Amino acid sequence: MAKVTITQVQLMQRLQAALADDLVAVVLYGSAARPAGTTGSVTNGAATTGGAAPSGARNILVLVRTLTPSTLRSVARTTHEWIAAGHPAPLIMTEGEWRTSRDIFAIEVADILERHEVLVGALPAGVAGVDSAHLRHQLEFETMGKLLAIRQGILAADGDPARELQLLAATKSAVLVLFRTLLRLHGEPIPADAAEVVRHAAARVGFDPVPFLRVLAHVAGTAAIPTAEADSTLTGYHQGIERFVSYVDAGV
Repeated sequence: MAKVTITQVQLMQRLQAALADDLVAVVLYGSAARPAGTTGSVTNGAATTGGAAPSGARNILVLVRTLTPSTLRSVARTTHEWIAAGHPAPLIMTEGEWRTSRDIFAIEVADILERHEVLVGALPAGVAGVDSAHLRHQLEFETMGKLLAIRQGILAADGDPARELQLLAATKSAVLVLFRTLLRLHGEPIPADAAEVVRHAAARVGFDPVPFLRVLAHVAGTAAIPTAEADSTLTGYHQGIERFVSYVDAGV
């Protein structure tokens, strides 16, 4: 079976055709986007809006005026192809939900606002930032949830090194979001490089960055973690998350 590919331009075109006047905005966010307020292209596979299939996973926010199951069905095939091309499913919400989500989705909104590119339309006015109290509350909730999920993953892995490595890889992105949120709460500039995010968070919280750096390299394919070292890496990773949870619980 031929590999399904869809470019970012094709995604935009299909969303515009399917959603028509109901479409408010299509926004690229995350590491593939330029930091808000900057110009010029992004390097390291995060670049432009067209051409070949993207070299890295791209996060897309789609804002619409109204949202029904029929709306979702109209873009389901396009979304399926986008996922098959190696990207997360687009985050689809109404413009009203976007305006009122700063309290319950403070982490996500802050991440999007900090690093995004509007590809189609415009972000609704009136969402300029998030309250630090909302960020802190969600960070506490998410960090404990992540620790519990990792423990459940360890149980499910049942000592299988391959499954332990899969667990580490699967949690990498979410853990980086938590680290960035901590730095944001402390008013620190958030590095574009994931390894620097880890180092800055480790220095502030007081955990060993090495297991997390090894996971980054493993996922990137630059330095695979040997199966014989999966257990020790996971142990250090778990200890780091435990320390992070304790730090956040103490009031950031």
